[in-house]
Amino acid sequence: MPKSGKPKLAVWKFASCDGCQLSLLDCEDQLLSIAGKIEIANFAEASSAIVKGPYDLSLVEGSITTEHDEERIHQVRKASRFLVTIGACATSGGIQALRNFSDVKEFISLVYARPQYISTLRKSTAIADHVKVDFELRGCPVSKDQLLEVITAYLGKKKPNIPNYSVCMECKLRGVVCVMVSQGKICMGPVTQAGCHALCPSCNRGCYSCFGPKETANSSSLAGWFLQKGASREEIVRLFRGFNGNADAFRKESEYYEE
Repeated sequence: MPKSGKPKLAVWKFASCDGCQLSLLDCEDQLLSIAGKIEIANFAEASSAIVKGPYDLSLVEGSITTEHDEERIHQVRKASRFLVTIGACATSGGIQALRNFSDVKEFISLVYARPQYISTLRKSTAIADHVKVDFELRGCPVSKDQLLEVITAYLGKKKPNIPNYSVCMECKLRGVVCVMVSQGKICMGPVTQAGCHALCPSCNRGCYSCFGPKETANSSSLAGWFLQKGASREEIVRLFRGFNGNADAFRKESEYYEE
């Protein structure tokens, strides 16, 4: 604990789009209400001022994609009392983990004019694949409400109250008619962790699984239902290879239908 008596908060970026860090900045008034209780010691997205560690709480966005990242995440872990990963990139490898199912060298040669200057790992991996993580916060991007819950829970020295039920439960809570049952639409809601307040189903669209697999997700059952409803194996692969395609439950299902 710093001399000021306020716990030090650090926010770190690895391979990502910065969307989860922006979610924290978007908290605005809510963030101001807790700003007096913490010291934002290291947050490059918000300020160039840096207070040296160690840090009481670190929020980590992004996946590990380079050798330098591999080294740096161990430094972050060493400097952090508690480490929380935020967003799909940090918790499952993110959309960039699509490289894990193909030859990354082929991608590099198609995207970059001088691929010989690009140094990257073959796979994009979650932070937990490299260091101990104290809590994972899902989403692409994360929910502002859930992000504030994690920070305030830490300040109160308690476990964050983050739901582990599916998006289907959120549909019920909002009174949204199931798009699968009523319209036969493809929807990942039954296997996706809650957090978005059923945003897509409430707009008459199927869930895209931005928050990744729920606890004990029955992905094989849902994929079988998709197949019965006329989805091709290729379509099923695409459904499970979205923002959280490298998450264990989704990766195994997509690989099964790819064979």
